[in-house]
Amino acid sequence: MYLSKILTPLVACALLATPTAPVLAQPKGDQVLLDMQQAFRKGDRKRLEQLLPQAKGHALEPWAAYWELKARLNDASAQEVQGFLQRWAGTYHEDRLRNDWLQLLGQRRDWAQFAEHHAQYRMQDDKEVRCYALLIEDIKGTASPNVGDEVRRLWHSQRDADDGCAHAAAELLAARKLSALDVWRKARLAVEANRPGVARKAVEIVAPDALPTLREALDAPSKFLRAHSTARGRMRQELVLLALIKLAGSDIESAASQLDAKWGVHLSPEERNWAWGVMGKVAAQKLSPSAMGYYANVSRDTDLNDDLLAWKVRAALRAGQWREVRHAIDAMGEEQRQDATWVYWKARALLAGRPNDHERAQAQRLLEGIAGTRGFYEQLALEELGQRVTLPPAPAPLTEEEKAAARANPGLNRGLYAILIGLRGEGVREWNYTTNLHRPGGMNDRELLASADFACQREVWDRCINTSERTRGTIDMVQRFPMPFRDAVVERAKSIGLDPAYVYGLIRQESRFIMDARSHVGASGLMQVMPATARWTAKRIGLTDFRAEQITDRDTNIAIGTAYLKLALDDFGGSMPMAAAAYNAGPGRPRVWRNGTVLDAAIWAENIPFSETRDYVKKVLANTTNYAALITGQPQSLKARLGTVGPRGVAEPEVNKELP
Repeated sequence: MYLSKILTPLVACALLATPTAPVLAQPKGDQVLLDMQQAFRKGDRKRLEQLLPQAKGHALEPWAAYWELKARLNDASAQEVQGFLQRWAGTYHEDRLRNDWLQLLGQRRDWAQFAEHHAQYRMQDDKEVRCYALLIEDIKGTASPNVGDEVRRLWHSQRDADDGCAHAAAELLAARKLSALDVWRKARLAVEANRPGVARKAVEIVAPDALPTLREALDAPSKFLRAHSTARGRMRQELVLLALIKLAGSDIESAASQLDAKWGVHLSPEERNWAWGVMGKVAAQKLSPSAMGYYANVSRDTDLNDDLLAWKVRAALRAGQWREVRHAIDAMGEEQRQDATWVYWKARALLAGRPNDHERAQAQRLLEGIAGTRGFYEQLALEELGQRVTLPPAPAPLTEEEKAAARANPGLNRGLYAILIGLRGEGVREWNYTTNLHRPGGMNDRELLASADFACQREVWDRCINTSERTRGTIDMVQRFPMPFRDAVVERAKSIGLDPAYVYGLIRQESRFIMDARSHVGASGLMQVMPATARWTAKRIGLTDFRAEQITDRDTNIAIGTAYLKLALDDFGGSMPMAAAAYNAGPGRPRVWRNGTVLDAAIWAENIPFSETRDYVKKVLANTTNYAALITGQPQSLKARLGTVGPRGVAEPEVNKELP
């Protein structure tokens, strides 16, 4: 019998919450929801309208109603929207549609309706909506004196264009609450990120007459810089700077030559500093020894933004220039300076060389402020203080009442239900909304632990982990670092000489133990194996009858993934950081990244040019250290797993140079 046909939504969800309840395979009512999701993705309004009546009474009916109305929101009346919000009051779907409606009202400049709906908006995580709201506050005269700072922060942090922050920026520029420099810096960031449309939008705000020349500067920057000889006035100077930024991305030496020999005298000190900072970043991302040379031309670090300063720190670490590490971190914005990454490196810089008593005391305070088991730099800080990574005390066991409250929560139930029938994205969003700490009335630590336990019991491991990670005062390491399929993983790892903690650390980062996980590039299964890698590895380990569809089979995926990891580990002389980088980015790149001087592996990892791989390596190694503490019950060292990284020795063979 079908769950959705024989039970009311809440009863169906209650049955789902029972640990012994069967998970039925896409009954008819569930299939309607799956069909509606596909129709929504295709923008098929007619199909959504046809299917909506069949979803009535289903546990996930709010999703069906949301998809149908969202698909035609541009044409919907305010009364229809209000009816939906009242019908699904208190749910994720109410707030999700209110967010969509607020975006539309902002685009229509319907400030009265916007203000009315925004007062009831709980999500508060949409930058575009926030920019509209700040603009309304400014129009009403109720905005804080720092309204320009907040709009600038939101706008500059957006990679792609939207109407809300761009419109707010234009209005605040006219009101002299944003400066022309703020807008030009947005254009600079956009050019550096290869977002010419975003750059054009910014320039249109500050200097619309410059748009034809901007196209010339961005389409052929080298030609533009050669063709012009002067840059009189702010607009011309900024266009030259944008051309230099664009050119630096493809030919840094030519850009540096143009700036040094010709254009430097025409730019302001701030513009010159920014140009040299961009060139320093480009060189740092190439791991070039010239990076600090470019940064040396910057006369004032505070003229650079946090991203340019972060790359200056990385380049300085690689060059062993600890004084420059300190200066660059001190120039960062307050929020970035408080990130554990820069707290740790500031402390290390204070301790480098011959620190005085004041510097030692300051470093001690910085390290004590972040030390713990939570992440890579927190663990390193712990070791700098002379301690090892140990398991924090387990929290008091959850009571039956706490567990029952989680199992009875409608949002959690709908989230799990959606995930279990194949609507993973929708289920994750509703689950996260329900457990969100930043929403008014969000869950406390005990409620989060109970919610995580609910997900663990249903073996929805990604929600188990992510929810448990949100606790602050209480840490349950068993929840945060679960070990499903323990016999299979441990037996396989030990049989080929791999540390089971390393395998678990990698799986946790790769898939969060989702059996059918599939990445945007086609990697599949627990260990996120690419098809070509799977075929190559299968041959190497003697799986002669391997077929592509076996990648998501648990034991096959573990066998192939661990075999490939072991081959990578052997190829890189047992270096866990380099093997993890190879697993994520392919072995060819770490072979290049290891060239140069011998580095502390933490410095090497922080200098990985790809942000995804840099984050991945640090998380896999931190995960591994925590798993080792769980598996052995003994204190662990992250530093021992890091070691050093440098060029391969002449006598050290590249045993698996053919790794794909």
